[in-house]
Amino acid sequence: MAVDTKAEAGDERSFSTEAWSQVLSAVDKAYAELVSYQERLEQQNEELHEFRRLLGSILSSVSDVMLVLGRSGVIEEVSASIGQVTGISGDALAGRKAETLFDDASAKRLREAIDALRFSKTPTQFEANVKTLEGPAPYDVSISARTDDRGRMIGAVVVGRPLGELRRAYAELEESHKNLKDAQTQLVRNEKLASLGRLLAGVAHELNNPISFVYANAHTLEKYITRFETYFERVEAGAPREELVALRAELKLDRELRNLRHSIEGARDGAERVRDIVADLRRLSVAGSSEREVFDLVEAARVAARWVSRGSKSGVTVQFSGCDTLRVLGSAGHIQQVVMNLVQNAIDATRGLDSPDVRISIEEDGDFAVLTVSDNGSGIDPAVADLIFDPFFTTKPVGQGTGLGLSISAKIAEEHGGTLGFRNLENGSSFRLALPLGDKH
Repeated sequence: MAVDTKAEAGDERSFSTEAWSQVLSAVDKAYAELVSYQERLEQQNEELHEFRRLLGSILSSVSDVMLVLGRSGVIEEVSASIGQVTGISGDALAGRKAETLFDDASAKRLREAIDALRFSKTPTQFEANVKTLEGPAPYDVSISARTDDRGRMIGAVVVGRPLGELRRAYAELEESHKNLKDAQTQLVRNEKLASLGRLLAGVAHELNNPISFVYANAHTLEKYITRFETYFERVEAGAPREELVALRAELKLDRELRNLRHSIEGARDGAERVRDIVADLRRLSVAGSSEREVFDLVEAARVAARWVSRGSKSGVTVQFSGCDTLRVLGSAGHIQQVVMNLVQNAIDATRGLDSPDVRISIEEDGDFAVLTVSDNGSGIDPAVADLIFDPFFTTKPVGQGTGLGLSISAKIAEEHGGTLGFRNLENGSSFRLALPLGDKH
């Protein structure tokens, strides 16, 4: 049979060209993928280098002791501060067990913490002694797990902070807190002294009048006694009746006898006024205790308002309305301080008005007693109304207010489980003090 050798040769050439075309295409594709893989590899390599530079920067800059451990507790990376603490370089520590940097007891605690991480992966914190250049030193050590993408533990990170530094910081914080409390106590004391100054002015004014009245009547009684002594000396001497009648008329004993009764009554009235003032002072003093008890808010408010009126010498009479008695739970002395401050502010706000009006209303509202102090003054500028309870803020002229009264009053109300609020009225302002009722506790 005849064979077409030319056709076979053509087919072979055709097959070879097609095969080479496929091979070259596959090579080009593989080369392109290889180039792509190489670019991604270089990018990842650069990111890895960047991460290592970042990690190195962190390890060289942190002041705390930091150890990066492998799964078996072998040191892989350390912070630069470890060399300053232990005197051993990071290169020398690489590959060593982390527990060699601690004393025996602390090394055991570290091993237990690493073992516990394998099960719970929960960070652990404990106190351990690190072998420093000066000897074992206490550190606050925290250890947490290192995990891979699948959450398996591949090591741990140990961070230690010198407890001496922490204790110094805590000591400084405690000292600062103490100084702050002392300063706060001093400020409260200054505010109380300012209130006491106004109170003493009222006491002096109140006591001066009745004491002067008693003194004047006592002087008059002394004069009467002299005349009666002269008359009775003559009676004891057996003077005749005519002489005694004449002497009685000369000494005007009948008139002086009537005046004597008036003088005694006047002296008694003055003494009773002094007694009432002292009684008020005693109630104010006894109520100054910080102990919590059930007391009558109405009586406490009346005593406080009465003393502010005396001390201010404004002539303003505080009007009361509402309950005749209402018992609350708290410190009567502290609440009186609040009421005195609110009444004093109200009187100051009405100073200079032709018809000043200061009112106190005491009502029961649910589980609370509500005391409201209102005045017909000019009120408070809405622009600063939100600042009135801030320490040292005051709308009074310099030298007439510390700016602590309302701040302290609000704090006292809060400590009593109550509130102190404010609102402007159409004419004047109103402060609302709410306190827990005594019979509800």
